[in-house]
Amino acid sequence: MHKIIAALFAITLTAGSASASDTLDVMRTVWHYVDSFNKGDVKTALGDCAAQSSIIDEFPPYTWQGTTGCADWSNDFDAYIKKNGMTGPKVTLGRLTHVDVSGDRAYVVVPAAFTFKQNGKQITERGSIWTVTLQKVADSWHITGWAWAKH
Repeated sequence: MHKIIAALFAITLTAGSASASDTLDVMRTVWHYVDSFNKGDVKTALGDCAAQSSIIDEFPPYTWQGTTGCADWSNDFDAYIKKNGMTGPKVTLGRLTHVDVSGDRAYVVVPAAFTFKQNGKQITERGSIWTVTLQKVADSWHITGWAWAKH
């Protein structure tokens, strides 16, 4: 419970003119996506994506977009980690840098770390920045895109 209160406080400080409730709802979607990804639950993670998405990430082909953007990214990510002997990929989000909510659109910037094992050796990539855009459809927020910037 203390983590939720601390997160809400941090979000309130970084949220600008957005209400704490809107900002927390946006972050719940981001956290849910990361939690699903970390559990290897691709189906649930992809459920957080919007019908149209655009993704930029650090592995080929580096960009994915359209109605299958999130699913295409997921398929290419799976192929990339298998090809490179990577297992157990996990994302850890740092302290929220920025959230901007304007009507049915949101923009989130958060530092992130990426950990995995490569050929049995534990590797942690720190200092990345994950920028996420979302849109509210009906009563729920969906990820419309993201850009991952490796440090």
